[in-house]
Amino acid sequence: MEFVSPSPNEEGDEVDTFNREQPSGLDVQIPCKNRVVVGLDCSNAIQCSAKEGIGMMEILNAIVENVPPPHDSAERPLRALIFDSYYDAYRGVIVYFRVIDGTIKKGDRIVFMASEKTYFADEIGVLSPNQLQVDELFAGEVGYLSASIRSVADARVGDTITHYSRRAEQSLPGYKEATPMVFCGLFPVDADQFTELRDALEKLQLNDAALKFEPETSSAMGFGFRCGFLGLLHMEIVQERLEREYSLTLITTAPSVVYRVNSVNGDTVECSNPSLLPEPGKRRSIEEPFVKIEMLTPKDYIGPLMELSQDRRGVFKEMKFITEYRASLTYELPLAEMVGDFFDQLKSRSKGYASMEYAFVGYKESDLTKLDILINGDQVEPLATIVHKDKAYAIGRALTQKLKELIPRQMFKVPIQACIGSKVIASEALSAIRKDVLAKCYGGDITRKKKLLRKQAEGKKRMKAIGKVDVPQEAFMAVLKLEKEYCMSVAK
Repeated sequence: MEFVSPSPNEEGDEVDTFNREQPSGLDVQIPCKNRVVVGLDCSNAIQCSAKEGIGMMEILNAIVENVPPPHDSAERPLRALIFDSYYDAYRGVIVYFRVIDGTIKKGDRIVFMASEKTYFADEIGVLSPNQLQVDELFAGEVGYLSASIRSVADARVGDTITHYSRRAEQSLPGYKEATPMVFCGLFPVDADQFTELRDALEKLQLNDAALKFEPETSSAMGFGFRCGFLGLLHMEIVQERLEREYSLTLITTAPSVVYRVNSVNGDTVECSNPSLLPEPGKRRSIEEPFVKIEMLTPKDYIGPLMELSQDRRGVFKEMKFITEYRASLTYELPLAEMVGDFFDQLKSRSKGYASMEYAFVGYKESDLTKLDILINGDQVEPLATIVHKDKAYAIGRALTQKLKELIPRQMFKVPIQACIGSKVIASEALSAIRKDVLAKCYGGDITRKKKLLRKQAEGKKRMKAIGKVDVPQEAFMAVLKLEKEYCMSVAK
């Protein structure tokens, strides 16, 4: 970034301008005074530098002038908001909170209103920046609490702390229990590391109450866990911590979401795994989670990002220009379409300039179906996926072609099929290895050769009827990678 000396504007005031490397058409000087760049008013910005010590007193004075003081509510029942927590191996869960109403003293018996757990405040204090014990905290103050709490789930972020004997009537608004939105399977490459993986997930859950996991068995990858995460970033962080901190080598299946299946008898079933999907005759409709996504991008890349969103079944909601050169695009699209490589595609198509954020908006009915993979007539459950009907053929074709390359040839012909119910929508065939049984027949009657060929054909027919095809681990890994890429090159 190259800074330029101040220059006067039309009113004669000096404004700070700078030149920044921008995409084509954006190489301009942008004034920083009285200018809204990303929706923030910059008119009250203070010129400061922590390195040079410039503007420190101005910032402190602005805090005193602009931030209102807390009200005197010492006589009200205690209400304190938890905004962070972490697990200490010796003291249990340490809670960071802000007192909104009332006071809290060391030794008070407290209640977490959402979890209904009761503890004694063994230690309270403030951060300065290290932890400093105090006897009492008042409204407006921020501090920490230690109460020998064994589980982070007992003191979730957003919960309200109150006194056991003088309980507040209503908790602070805004608390909502974390609900996993993205699921994937975690399997150890070495089956002997299953116990280590379970212990590692239990330790991580002490620090992260939003992490959910349950045992899962796969015929392809053995024993592992089905894990639920808040989003893609949460999933990547947990996976990295498991591999780096606990020295585990993991296989991660393609991320999936939770679907709601409305049955014909009126029941609603939540399904995060294709194997749990009810039979077609028992389900009336399938609902999938939708998110509202907002993309900030330079105007040169509006077209490619709109094309990307529409390819992922997005519904256009709004477009507005924040500045002359920067726009905001708002779409609603299925979460399942975003958990793949949507962010990577967004960065690629905008050359790294675009950014995005999303929020869950609810479940909507979609035309979804289960795509099964059959190898030699046998269904391979780990390769089953839930897809939209418009993309089922493209994904099925890509999966069968990839499996044809990876599965070793057999002594008999092996059909590889992608099916929706009993209907085959894509098919490939793995040709048989042909043994030359006529090599020893260097002469003689033709009936001898026909007899050998007939015997070979009967043997291959018998092998196909009773033979089994072993799908190698490399094939499952390659297919999982293909699912993560979501077959974009084929679907287009």
